[in-house]
Amino acid sequence: MHADQPHAPVRSQAEPVPPLRLDVDRMLDEFTRLPMRATFRFDSSLPSVITVEFTTDRGRRIVRRIGRELLHGGLTAMSGCGEVRMWPALPRERPSSWLLLEASEVEALFEVPTRRLAAWLEATYRLVPAEAEWGGLNWDGFLMELLDGPDAGSP
Repeated sequence: MHADQPHAPVRSQAEPVPPLRLDVDRMLDEFTRLPMRATFRFDSSLPSVITVEFTTDRGRRIVRRIGRELLHGGLTAMSGCGEVRMWPALPRERPSSWLLLEASEVEALFEVPTRRLAAWLEATYRLVPAEAEWGGLNWDGFLMELLDGPDAGSP
C-alpha cells in the first residue's frame, strides 16, 4: 500500500446486520387498517433472502421469506410477481411502499414505511453486495432451507 492511499478497515468477520422492526399497517379494506409489527432479518449465509415476521397485537405470527432484490426494487418501482409484489405508494407525508402477499386464495396488503427499510437494506448490501450473494452458495442447503424452513402460514 502506498503512503498516499487511505487505510481501509479490515474486517476479520462479517459484522451482522441487526433485525429491523417496523410498525406496518395491514389493509383490511379501503379504509380499515390493522397495525402490526414486521421484523426483517438478514442472514449473511443466505443473503438473497430476507425473513420477515409479521406479528399482530394478539401474538399471531406470519413468517415469509422474501427476496432481498424484490424488497429493494419495490422501494422505487413495481417489483416481484406471483405471490409477492411490492411497489411505492403515492407520494405523501410518510414515504411508504405496498407489499402484497398472496397464498391459496388469500391475500394480505401491507403498507410499509420505506426510509428505515431502505437504510437497513443498504446495510445488508454493504455486508454482502448483490453481485456476491450467490457466490459460494451451498445449493443443496439453500433448497433444504427454503423447503423445510418455518411454516409461512397464510397472510
